[in-house]
Amino acid sequence: MSAARILIVDDAPEYVAMIAHALEADGYAVATAPSGEDALTVAREQRPDLVVLDLGLPGIDGIETCRRLRAFSDAYVLMLTGRGDETDRVAGLTVGADDYVVKPFYPRELRVRVQALLRRPRLVAVPDPPADAGQPPAVTDGPAAPSVRRFGALTIDVGRREVSVAGRPVELSRTEFDLLDVLSDHPDQALSRSQLMDAVWGADWFGDDHVIDVHLSNLRRKLGEPRRGQEGPRYIVNVRGFGYRMERRLAS
Repeated sequence: MSAARILIVDDAPEYVAMIAHALEADGYAVATAPSGEDALTVAREQRPDLVVLDLGLPGIDGIETCRRLRAFSDAYVLMLTGRGDETDRVAGLTVGADDYVVKPFYPRELRVRVQALLRRPRLVAVPDPPADAGQPPAVTDGPAAPSVRRFGALTIDVGRREVSVAGRPVELSRTEFDLLDVLSDHPDQALSRSQLMDAVWGADWFGDDHVIDVHLSNLRRKLGEPRRGQEGPRYIVNVRGFGYRMERRLAS
């Protein structure tokens, strides 16, 4: 099996060297780019599996780079942000980034997050949820039998990883689809944020549950759910103080 390809995009040589050393030690094939424009060129040529993307880039910033990258690549995007850049972190997740690491960070943290993201395509939710609601939905390695799930006008083709609403294709990031997969595999069951993180990122991933909220907000917008006070089908319901639930009988 060939090594996963990772593109590091940062204009700070010290960070590039540190990240490259850590990831090459784990056996990944690493490429680098000092700017957003260069990153898009390299990404088109080399088709990386994951992009480590700094937000504070010269020229086009990390947000715009991520937006343009998403037009032709489904690579996982791990953002590098400053400690006080919460607004930028939310913006990055909204345009398609999958996770973030706050500078300064230890190489071990970044390596764990990279491993968790690259491991996710092999994770498949088990159809039967555990009896204990306090435990995360089980996951297992290996492909699942293709299936199609329908919730009103929403159709989820798990085998093809395709989603449509009233016949209209909906483009989702990998993270958005993975969250929808887990929720739709457990209809009418409230899943906590920690359960969703464990099912999608893996039990050894560490991070705050704010990432879940941003991804699900973006997912619900793409599915065409109405804003608060408006009428229309709501596929995913927020369970206040706990997490989220996929509705078998649609609310409006």
